[in-house]
Amino acid sequence: MDTAYIINTLFMIFSTTLIILMVPGFAMLEAGIVRTKNVTSVLTVNVMIYVIASLVFIFLGYNIAFGDTQITTMSSYAFVMFQMAFVGKSVNIMSGGVGERANIFPLAIFTIVMGALIYPFIVNISWGSDLLKDTILDLNMHDLAGSTVIHSTGGWALLAAILIIGARKGRYINGKIRVIPASNIPLVTLGALLLWIGWFGFNGGSVGGIATKELADSVAKTIFNTNTAGLAGALTAGIFIYIRYKLFDITMILNGALGGLVAITAGADLFSTIQSLAIGGIGGILVIIAIPLFDKMQIDDPVGALSVHLVNGIWGTLAVGIFILDISLLEQMKGIIVIGVLSFGLSFLSLYLINKIFEFRSSDEDQMQGLDVSECGVEAYPEFRRTI
Repeated sequence: MDTAYIINTLFMIFSTTLIILMVPGFAMLEAGIVRTKNVTSVLTVNVMIYVIASLVFIFLGYNIAFGDTQITTMSSYAFVMFQMAFVGKSVNIMSGGVGERANIFPLAIFTIVMGALIYPFIVNISWGSDLLKDTILDLNMHDLAGSTVIHSTGGWALLAAILIIGARKGRYINGKIRVIPASNIPLVTLGALLLWIGWFGFNGGSVGGIATKELADSVAKTIFNTNTAGLAGALTAGIFIYIRYKLFDITMILNGALGGLVAITAGADLFSTIQSLAIGGIGGILVIIAIPLFDKMQIDDPVGALSVHLVNGIWGTLAVGIFILDISLLEQMKGIIVIGVLSFGLSFLSLYLINKIFEFRSSDEDQMQGLDVSECGVEAYPEFRRTI
């Protein structure tokens, strides 16, 4: 009994460490995508999200999510910290997509709302103490590590934010898309690969333990399938982008890998290797299709978070019902719709009210000058000449 308890606790702490490794992953990815004049502000936001979202979840959000749930298979401290590691990811998804034109202070306020109320409520009705049990909205979907609960939740919040604050100044001119290139491709690559590694804790840890042969096999299968889907997403994205543009765009290849990882997250514990290849491969293609579609709608998402997290969060949750015969596709769809409506609705309302008091969008002048100067007073690359 004590041996299993100790092993599960150690496993959960290790998984938590891998998930927290995703904090610098998001930070480096976003810092590489934005222009040099906005890098410090992006890094500040990422650190702020981890700190604020974690604290409010520990003191408020956890009780909303799990109530008085008793943890007996491992240390409750390990379980709480594992759940805490998840919460910031939903805000990270949103923050990256509003980069280069969002003020830090209102974003910090929304982080409090997301970490203390919105995300915990979504967890409650899906993984937690189940406030909606025995009602028509009772959810019975299978979502191992959050294709919908985390990734789609963050994606819906991002869509709400973009609709409120609009596009970056100069992104769309007379209906045409102005390309704003990434400032640091090595950082983008490092960030994406850190996220990939962190995903092993994200999905593997969600199995819930490793102290028996059955659990160990399930953890290993989950991590194997997670990696396989990431590989497939990168490969199909690379092939698709080359066929379409005759170019190997590393940012698209990496987003394809992340799309495959998001897609497998709902059912990595259930799929076969071939199914994982198919799900991840389709996820990579969906990213390549979705990014230009959002741009045509003038929905400005610098890091492609909507395409990676929202689109593939939906696809991954549906894939469980499509590929696994004893899981209802209708229940998977119901979970997507209920959580989508709640996430978007609550996020839009919160962001709208916050924006009425503290304007989310940076002024045109601040965007021209760069948020590093106006928001942080510290430039990441002071020796570089700032450009619009």
